[in-house]
Amino acid sequence: MRSDLMKKGPEKAPHRSLFKAMGYTREELERPIVGIVNSFNEIIPGHIHLDKIAQAVKAGVRMAGGTPVEFSTIGVCDGIAMNHAGMRYSLASRELIADSVEVMATAHPFDALVLIPNCDKIIPGMLMAAFRLNIPTLLVSGGPMLAGRVGRRPVDLISVFEGVGAHKAGTLSTEELEELEDCACPGCGSCAGMFTANSMNCLSEALGLALPGNGTIPAVSAARFRLAKTAGMKIMDLIAANKLPKDLVTQASFENAIAVDMALGCSTNTVLHVPAIAHEAGITLDLDLFNSMSAKTPHLCSLRPGGPHFLEDLNAAGGIQAVMRELAKGGLIHLDAQTVTGQTVGANLERVKAVDHDVIRPLDKPYHQEGGIAILYGNLAPQGAVVKQSAVAHEMMQRTGRARVFESENEAASAILIGQIRPGDVVVIRYEGPKGGPGMQEMLTPTAAIVGRGLDKDVALITDGRFSGGTQGAAIGHISPEAAAGGPIALVEEGDEIVIDIPGKKLELKVDEATLEARRARWQPKEPRIRHGYLARYARMVTSGAQGAVLE
Repeated sequence: MRSDLMKKGPEKAPHRSLFKAMGYTREELERPIVGIVNSFNEIIPGHIHLDKIAQAVKAGVRMAGGTPVEFSTIGVCDGIAMNHAGMRYSLASRELIADSVEVMATAHPFDALVLIPNCDKIIPGMLMAAFRLNIPTLLVSGGPMLAGRVGRRPVDLISVFEGVGAHKAGTLSTEELEELEDCACPGCGSCAGMFTANSMNCLSEALGLALPGNGTIPAVSAARFRLAKTAGMKIMDLIAANKLPKDLVTQASFENAIAVDMALGCSTNTVLHVPAIAHEAGITLDLDLFNSMSAKTPHLCSLRPGGPHFLEDLNAAGGIQAVMRELAKGGLIHLDAQTVTGQTVGANLERVKAVDHDVIRPLDKPYHQEGGIAILYGNLAPQGAVVKQSAVAHEMMQRTGRARVFESENEAASAILIGQIRPGDVVVIRYEGPKGGPGMQEMLTPTAAIVGRGLDKDVALITDGRFSGGTQGAAIGHISPEAAAGGPIALVEEGDEIVIDIPGKKLELKVDEATLEARRARWQPKEPRIRHGYLARYARMVTSGAQGAVLE
């Protein structure tokens, strides 16, 4: 056993003495030792209950003959960090989480890990560490939040962000905004739509590193705690069979995850996180793969923010396994891919079916013929840009607009909220990429303000930064190269015409090459916004959004 490095033989008597100082018995030390990686804290609603999830996992480990040992990681609440300096740290925290799990599981050589995340960067950070360490590992999340209710209308956190825009526009009273604030988030769990956290939890299941149900069983359900206990027991099977993440997960597994991504209409942030996870697994996923998978994978589920359904509805309809079963009918799933259940994907799907075809459409009646995400290219995004096309109004799929240029998210958000943006504008937010931000802030405030002011069918937003999984509308992010690296977005001027053609996968600046060259000759890099601490180091090392914003 790997844990023998810290517990076996006479020379490890001091090590065992330290374990016994914490109350561990000789019998416990003779068993496999399983690290329980818990991101519980009291600042993220998706994590506030993870202490109880961890207790259930530990019970499962003990029932199956192992010894659980818990340790913690950091976590950022993207919603609370939104639209202030804290959001710069959100994406950057992913690398710290991966590093901290690596540190803990190498300094203390566990025989296996059970990962307990729930929200945006914590899930991919833990999965990146799983491949880096390559010891038996299983992920079990805390599960999604239930939808809130205002009267009979279901609502969620995004409803509140959009409510701020409506309040500024005078269409929502202060009292109505306060009621929305009180009702939108009714309890623990990751926010209730197909936002980044739930996207990544669902893709973890599709990838084969989480048990069926991981992505959709509600946080408050007893089934979530039974799943956690099962995960604790199942990790012992993985130890016995010495099944490692790099054994289980292959190129085919990642293609399964991307197919599910397209069918669900997941967050554009998956285009950052999935390649970063694959990078740690030694697998290269370029952006063209997302387009080729999208072209052949229909969009089967219309989930918030682009549609009416919530994660609880998807769970009741059969969950991720039912989505995979439907995709498999069209040959879009690799059925021979391995999973942490000990069975192949095909075996897992044998007795699965969708029970609500309003929530999970059949292959021949999809919401859209193409998947939820598109990668756009052109002279404005030579290395690519990302849009959640399933959440874009028909009127905005092809549009030529005039550039309104802002050097930061805050400047753009203020202009939108005070009514300075007009129909036909394309809001350009630059110097918010991985290096320029630094940290690639999520921009839910300006996108939600556009929707709240009723401009989502008239105004587009493009940026070298990124968006919340809760964003809807013609919001195009991850433009690469970014402005801080001298990308073409740095050369856009007020009033320039920008052509958006989502079906044609194009993003073009209608300025001739000679003019662009003259602008490029005048361009000077901006001074870094942050010169000290972690983000300064991060900015020096991070790659582009097109490469998953991994560190060099």
